[in-house]
Amino acid sequence: MKKQQIALSPRSAIIMLALGASGIAQAEGFAVPELSVAGLGTANALVANPYERGAFIYNPAAMAFHEQSSVALGALFINPNFSVRTDSGKHDSTGADWIAAPIGQLAIRINQHWSAGLGISAPFGLETKWDRGTFPPLTGIAPLPSPPFPAGTAIPLSPQPTRSKLEILNFTPTASYRINDNLALSAGADIYWAKSAQLDSSITELSGDGTGWGFNLSALFTKNAFSAGVNFHSAATVKVDGNYTALNNTLVAIYAATDGSSGIPPSQAGELDVNLPWRLTLGVRYQISPKLAAELDWARTGWSEFDEIKVTGNLHGSTLIQDTNDWKDANAFRLGVTYQLLDQTQLRFGYSYDETAQDDAHFSARVPDNDRNLFSIGVSHRLNDGWQVEAGYMYVMFKDRNYSGTTPYEGGADINGTTAIAGDYEANANLFGIEISKTFDAF
Repeated sequence: MKKQQIALSPRSAIIMLALGASGIAQAEGFAVPELSVAGLGTANALVANPYERGAFIYNPAAMAFHEQSSVALGALFINPNFSVRTDSGKHDSTGADWIAAPIGQLAIRINQHWSAGLGISAPFGLETKWDRGTFPPLTGIAPLPSPPFPAGTAIPLSPQPTRSKLEILNFTPTASYRINDNLALSAGADIYWAKSAQLDSSITELSGDGTGWGFNLSALFTKNAFSAGVNFHSAATVKVDGNYTALNNTLVAIYAATDGSSGIPPSQAGELDVNLPWRLTLGVRYQISPKLAAELDWARTGWSEFDEIKVTGNLHGSTLIQDTNDWKDANAFRLGVTYQLLDQTQLRFGYSYDETAQDDAHFSARVPDNDRNLFSIGVSHRLNDGWQVEAGYMYVMFKDRNYSGTTPYEGGADINGTTAIAGDYEANANLFGIEISKTFDAF
């Protein structure tokens, strides 16, 4: 997934040896495009839909085509399953069985031209946990100066990834303007909150949280049975404040020696910038009959924006980690179908093919990503007095990844892309969502 470069100072070298593969960004692997239950049921093909309340968070310009205000609240429940077969047998990720993410949207119709909204979603998230012993132990000799270290001082080079957890919420205040009967535009902000970032290896821990922001723009055109939409989210930088802790006794002793005082604890505060990618979605929708409609979307995620991770410590301003990433932008192709079974009941179906942005040269065991197929189904039912309840299910089927490593592991800071994490990786995920909404007159 990324390459790490050992910094020049002894302390930097030690910490980088300890952290190893603890990078935070996992290419396409930590994007969560399911932003509403309507989107869950249509495999996220909603950017050109002027009718569904669940489309607002995919394209806020859709608010302008609704005659009433509305509020929606719900939750997305994710059941990820990762496993790898190495020389020691098959190992399952032991992270949380279920991960919950909030979803919600408030849309206020101000007048015939203006609408305002606030969306809540979790567009980025990750959790894997590999038990110690999943990957073979690593040993080696650290390139430390002598003195103060005896020649041949051994560093426990065991930076195998263990737990990786990332939770990022996005709050999106937006405003839309309806130019005429056929066209509406919108603009807004993306306010990101990384409420939890945890990146542990077998001998270190790194955790923190932080915030960042970007912007979004969208447009929606509709005429008769045809509609087309576009939505763009800018790249953004989330500034994370965290804490680094060394767990291994040998590492602790060497850390103290390089600092020049045995009384300094083997932990310190650190800061890093997480560069989130830009996201672009284009879509067209056609009302085939009064009951049946289909939408086709193309989405591209700009993972090439994530070019560097640099972690700095508060002790002497040292550079703890400075990594160069080499990911590619990734595409997704989505098809969503809605069928009006009854006047009050709609069925939804979807399929999506999502490309991975993670190639073999930078493969990471923290998220063993690969191309994937997404299959979804959903239902919505309108109740009395403007109430509506929705539910959806998605099955994500990853292609198996039989990874042998592009280069032999020879002892160093980075095990990504090497034989140290070779194995046969399998993954799938189940997603359930439920949401309730209500329309009302605000003015």
